[in-house]
Amino acid sequence: MTPEWVAHAIWWQVYPLGFVGAHPADPAPAPAEHRLRRVTAWLDHAVALGASGIALGPVFASRTHGYDTTDHYRIDPRLGDDGDFDELVDAAHDRGLRVLLDGVFNHVGVDFERHRAALDGDPAALKWFRRAPRTPGGFATFEGHGDLIALDHDHHEVAEYVGDVMAHWLGRGADGWRLDAAYAVPPHFWARVLPRVRAAYPQAWFVAEVIHGDYPALVTEAGFDSVTQYELWKAVWSALNDGNFHELDWAMQRHNGFLDSFAPLTFIGNHDVTRIATQLDDPRHVAHALVVLMTTGGVPSVYAGDEFGFQGLKEERFGGDDAIRPEFGSPPLPVDDAAAEMFALHQFLIGLRRRHPWLHRARTEALLLDNRRYLYQSTATGETLLVALNLTDDPMPVRIPDHGYAQARVVAGSGAPPEHTGADAVVPAHGWLILAPL
Repeated sequence: MTPEWVAHAIWWQVYPLGFVGAHPADPAPAPAEHRLRRVTAWLDHAVALGASGIALGPVFASRTHGYDTTDHYRIDPRLGDDGDFDELVDAAHDRGLRVLLDGVFNHVGVDFERHRAALDGDPAALKWFRRAPRTPGGFATFEGHGDLIALDHDHHEVAEYVGDVMAHWLGRGADGWRLDAAYAVPPHFWARVLPRVRAAYPQAWFVAEVIHGDYPALVTEAGFDSVTQYELWKAVWSALNDGNFHELDWAMQRHNGFLDSFAPLTFIGNHDVTRIATQLDDPRHVAHALVVLMTTGGVPSVYAGDEFGFQGLKEERFGGDDAIRPEFGSPPLPVDDAAAEMFALHQFLIGLRRRHPWLHRARTEALLLDNRRYLYQSTATGETLLVALNLTDDPMPVRIPDHGYAQARVVAGSGAPPEHTGADAVVPAHGWLILAPL
């Protein structure tokens, strides 16, 4: 059962190895540099932003980007040591922030101890890995990446190991796990592992990285609390770029169905995708994407840097993630006026979300829909907000009584009178409004 605290969760996501300049880096930083402390130094920023938790990328020992784990029980020496992790968790909890860890349990790196033993012919170690005779060494790999060795999830020792790792770090203060590449792992594996971990840590939250497929069926079969909502992510930027709100509304209706059984992890940016400010053709529409994120059901996540309007293009090449995983200096970050405005918008909309916690389970319904104009209502527990998005070059009138309400109060918007209350409202060209019906 999903813990109650998740209904109030808003994550600030950090990819630690990039954030602290530990990868790529030549030479690699030494443990004595304690670079994980740089993340700790940014926790006050997360609080100022309005986040209630920090979602960390990989922090465990690996050779390169963190997703080629060498030792799940050891903090990556490029980041520091156990003491640095404990300091981060304690500092987060002191500020009321939850901590989500990134667990890579589909595959391991080539330096993983049992893989090295398997290469030497150890029969017990060989049972830990799926075989593929035509690959180097005869081991199956993750999506063709030769340095990512696929575990055999039917082997009971692998299940016990993964459960023990999860429990170990939850015991050290973590509040939950993001399960990397969970879509590549048989659901029965998670159904075997997660109940044992939940029995020991019933307040832990488990969100699976899933890109395609039947989300609700997978949640039911595997026992996840949530999955990553890539369908909605794609529909948001695609609809804004193409001027096709029908695509977004279709995804929103599917999203409503997901909410019947679980609250998805929603986002408009993360460490694996092009930055939203780069992805969108019109910079005015970044605000529209953020409005959608903060006014629809689910568990929202903001990728570090997006709150300042960072640019970054993901490319399918060696080093193609570097632009979206930049190093951060010490806080506060020097910003120009545009970045300051973007941060203020994030603060306001996250604050709006926290003042309306019912949005966690809100369903959306289109009240006006055409290619470039969209008015929807988000509703739950008898509460409602109206959201108007305009991609046209002309103002968009909104006649409130036409949609079943006598009047509405403008809660927020671009170019809107801040205290406007009445039977009508006007959304500026390429603008947006959030209204509370009266």
